[in-house]
Amino acid sequence: MSLAAAPLTLNRLLEDSGVDLRQVVVFRHRPWEPALNRVFDWIVSERRDLFESYQDTHGPRAEGALLNARYVASFIRHGPKKALFVGLYEIASHRTLTVAEYQERPAHQELMAHGMGGDMSSDGREHVVEFNLVPTGWQEDWSERLVIDWPGLERSWYRWADRNVFSVAAIAEESCLIGPIPAWDRLVLDWHQLAFLPTNQRAALSHWRGIYLIIDQSDGKQYVGSAYGRENILQRWLEYARTGHGGNKGLRQRDPKNFCFSILQRTSPDLPEAEVIVLESAWKLRLRSKIPHGLNEN
Repeated sequence: MSLAAAPLTLNRLLEDSGVDLRQVVVFRHRPWEPALNRVFDWIVSERRDLFESYQDTHGPRAEGALLNARYVASFIRHGPKKALFVGLYEIASHRTLTVAEYQERPAHQELMAHGMGGDMSSDGREHVVEFNLVPTGWQEDWSERLVIDWPGLERSWYRWADRNVFSVAAIAEESCLIGPIPAWDRLVLDWHQLAFLPTNQRAALSHWRGIYLIIDQSDGKQYVGSAYGRENILQRWLEYARTGHGGNKGLRQRDPKNFCFSILQRTSPDLPEAEVIVLESAWKLRLRSKIPHGLNEN
């Protein structure tokens, strides 16, 4: 007679490592803001510092839980009732900030620029507790790969580890956050995404040159640009990510948060500048992207 093996759980993995479940709060982060949610996976994978700033302050209820915990098992939403492992953090310390101090933090301002809400002064709060969450290195090779089932209602985004069972659903071979790069003619990015491009997309865009399109989704007006010679599409798009307008007069008075980027035509790196400009002009003509119908000055 054989007995079936007990199902693998996060609880068991933590206990086998000597972690007291009574001291662990399990987070399943899921931004409610659409703009931030679109780039959240890339922030976790490419800007872990920014993600950690995101999770070191919370509302009053979560603050109360963390003040009574020692560890945070950090996960992010990964489909309905699933959560993807980021890391196990130890709560090394905490400090109290005024709302003004909290909002002046550079990382907080960067997150706000990319869609995060949370103006805590609007709900009457005067102070915020900031937690210093230090990565423990526990099972760090499973970061972005370990998927667990999330018990109960999804709106309860944090749970105590000793009061819930978190079954392991899968351990993927590779990161679940960064997929293969789309073909160049299927790559469509919004302005928020440019700041957090995954490594594989940066690598491809650093080799690609050609004609690209920016659409202002607020009114549908278009701008046609080009990258040639030593300048690649990555360089041009990162400049838009930094400035919002890339030095183009037709874009300066517009909100870059509405911009959508795609590639119209790829060209050889050796194609002479004059020939690229001819191609660019042809696209401007076809798309009617010159002022007043579009956003190109010439």
